Amino acid sequence: MKVLLAEDTRDLNRGITYLLEHEEYKVDSAYDGAEALAFLKENGYDCIILDIMMPRVDGITVLRELRTRHIITPVLLLTAKSEVADKISGLDAGADDYLAKPFDAKELMARIRALTRRRTSETEESYHFGDVSINCGNFEMTSSSTVRLSNKELELMLFLMTNRDIGLSTDFLLQHVWRNEKDAQGDTVWLYISYLKRKLSVIHSSTIITGERGGSFQLKTSFGGTGCVF
Repeated sequence: MKVLLAEDTRDLNRGITYLLEHEEYKVDSAYDGAEALAFLKENGYDCIILDIMMPRVDGITVLRELRTRHIITPVLLLTAKSEVADKISGLDAGADDYLAKPFDAKELMARIRALTRRRTSETEESYHFGDVSINCGNFEMTSSSTVRLSNKELELMLFLMTNRDIGLSTDFLLQHVWRNEKDAQGDTVWLYISYLKRKLSVIHSSTIITGERGGSFQLKTSFGGTGCVF
């Protein structure tokens, strides 16, 4: 596994690099966004870790640039800010996960393992529901058109697809999709449900997600059916 780490605080960069190399990841370390973009022009990675606040080019700009290039490598954002607005900006730009500083080293490694495990275990397997299909290999959701899903959006959509006959409660999704991450709350689930609703609308799908904030959620076709999965 090869990881690109872009973090301008040198002590933290060295510490994270040590952790990754101890777990036998190969690491390219960048100390600003411009250096990270230079690495991305020359190399492919299994995971990218970006600090949001970096000199020359910030992490969000780097993230937008690589998504513009259609690079679908999972991205973990590191930020000293914990406000919802900052999280939303990162997720809207195409981040797969985020971790607020200060963080525990074990949690960081767990997040990275989750992102890289997703890339290696999910190949070109596809799931279908009504007029929607999910390609796990390239994180794409397709109906009349196609959009890219983040790592958490993909996990959430797969849970909804594979449990189509029942409503999945907010608590269930926190436990199984977010695995009780300490900063995940009911509003986190609702935020991602809202993202999926918006993306289903963007691809002009007749599939909808029913349910209200804090409640249970279920996929249905707009004409009331529960679709099919295969």
